[in-house]
Order: sequence, then C-alpha cells, then structure tokens
Amino acid sequence: MKVLQLGKFYPIFGGVEKVMYDLTMGLGCDMLCASADKRREFNTISLYGGGCIFVAPTLFKAAGTMIAPKMVSWLKRHAGEYDLIDIHHPDPMAGLALRLSRFKGKVVLHWHSDIIGKGVFRSLYKPIQNWLVRRADKIVGTTPVYVSESPDLKDVQDKTTFIPIGIEPLRTEGESVEKIRREFEGKKLVFSLGRLIPYKGYEHLIRAASYLPDDYRVVIGGSGPLRDRLQDEIDHLGLSGKVTLAGYIEDMDLPSWFAASDVFVLPSVTKNEAFGIVQIEAMSVGTPVVATKIPGSGVSWVNEDGVSGLNVEPRNPKALADAIMAVTKDEESRKTFSKSAFLRYGALFTKDLMINKITKLYEKTA
Repeated sequence: MKVLQLGKFYPIFGGVEKVMYDLTMGLGCDMLCASADKRREFNTISLYGGGCIFVAPTLFKAAGTMIAPKMVSWLKRHAGEYDLIDIHHPDPMAGLALRLSRFKGKVVLHWHSDIIGKGVFRSLYKPIQNWLVRRADKIVGTTPVYVSESPDLKDVQDKTTFIPIGIEPLRTEGESVEKIRREFEGKKLVFSLGRLIPYKGYEHLIRAASYLPDDYRVVIGGSGPLRDRLQDEIDHLGLSGKVTLAGYIEDMDLPSWFAASDVFVLPSVTKNEAFGIVQIEAMSVGTPVVATKIPGSGVSWVNEDGVSGLNVEPRNPKALADAIMAVTKDEESRKTFSKSAFLRYGALFTKDLMINKITKLYEKTA
C-alpha cells in the first residue's frame, strides 16, 4: 500500500506538521506540502527509509494558508501512484489540491481542528470542506472529544474515530536541568510555552501570579505579537519579579525546562487549542499539568483531571492559581501527579502507539 501525507508546510514548526512528518518517517511513506520559507523551486527531499517529502513553492500566505498552486499540478500528475491519501485538516490548499486531482483511491481525513473564525475566507472554503467530509472513507481526530463535538462532523459520526498524537519522550540532560533548578533555588517553577497570541490566554496566567505566594516563579517561553502587551501587563501589576517572558527557547533546551519545572501550565481559552502537544511533552518527563476546560476541545481530555494534573475553567486567573498550588502544595502531592502524568503519557501518547494505530487504520480503510 502506497500512502501520501497531504497538507501544511515544511520545514515543520507546528503540531500538525510534526504529526505529518512523524507519520512519514515512521511509515516510510511520502508527504506533499507547501514551503514555509521563500523557496522558489519545487523541492524533493529523500528520507532515510524510502519516503520523500515533496515541497511546493509558496507564492504568498493568506489567512494562515500557504498558497502553493504547484501542489495542485503535482498531485494531478501523481495521484494515481497512491492507494491512500491522508489529508491533514485544516489546510485549504491541500483540500483544493485533492479536490482537483480526481484521486480515485481511499482518503483518510485527519481532523486536527475545526476552522474557527476566518470570516469570508472560511465561507469560501466551506464547500471544499463539506466535500472532504463526504469524500473521506475515514475521519480520524486526535481526541474523542473534538470529533464527537465538532459541528462539522455531527452527521458523519459513523465514520469517525480518534488516534491521539504521539511523541518520543523528551531527552533531558541532568546538568542542564540542575542549572535551571539552581537559578530558581528555593522557588516553585511554573512553566508555560507557546506562541504569544490571543487564544493562548497568557494574560490570565500572568494575573494568576498575583494570587501565588512569593516563592513561586512563572516563566513563559515563546515569542509572538503580544509580547509587548503582556510585558506591559506584568509591569502594570508589579509582577516583574515573579513573571518572566523568556522569549524563544532553543529546541535543545526545552526538555530541561520541562523537567526542571514543578508544574506546566496551558492557559488557552478557545477551541483553537485542539490538543496541546506541549502537555504530553511535559508528561513525558513526569511534569504535572494545569490546563483549561475549553468547550469542544480535547485539551482537558489529554490532561486527565485529578490524574496527570488539574483542569480549570478558562479565563479564570484565581482558578489557575488555586490549581497550581494544589498540584505543588507539598512534595508528596507533586510526586503523585508526576508519576501519574508519566504513566498516562506512556499508555496513550507515545509515537510508536500513534504509528501502530494509524497503520491498522490504513489497513482497515484500504
């Protein structure tokens, strides 16, 4: 069976692209996507294990979508070479390419998220999305919550399933972890990571710090357009000694930050946060999680309340602070959450589990 992963872009820097790449590498299949940089020529990257990544040049970006017409022309020429295409949604460019390719084989629709907002652009894409939902032989989400509660999938529940995202456990270096712990010696370290954009809800985590005792330190890693506004909020609340915007953290340093932290917090506020891969990255090194109960999102399913951590209502700084303190109130409580977080990761969220389940899904679909 020859399989093509279709959608998004390369190089990878987001959750959907990482899932596509991991499946491509793990299955030895091919991947077609748009370019995330200013590459002007169509590029073919041969992978160890036999697969290839085909990268179409992007002309421009519109409403978060890479406009890459050569994805369409390439798929028209090569669609007949594949038995099954796994298209990763949401990606209007990929949806258009599949629609115009006249592909006759099996289609798996990987439903990572609904398209939320986008105004006129969403309306223009809606007919293609509706066609995709009808065309798909199987629709697979990343949590049971998202696929069961998505309004776009309510009429096709008979062909939906879910396979959680899986990752390799983060590999930490003891010396790097200890260096961070020494920097915050005598303090309880609260870590968060992500793009500084509205739906991540970082203003609520900053305000939560006002309710935390003085022996807590909040570090938010990541960059984005809200950085200045969030720093102004920190300064206005007089929290410059308690909350730090760390900026971009190198990939090689991230495992140590997760492992050195007493708790990881995901304060997101809307369904744009569909899964929260950072949660399972934290869990893979035994760091408990405090997250939010976003209606229709899978975030609070990933972080099982009372097991791997605690979940609270979004946009509630006091609830965030109370949950952070409950998880870290004493060493015994934290160790209990830590052990359970690590076990939940191993039971549900490893890369091998994801690849094995996807393989079985493809075999049944074909």
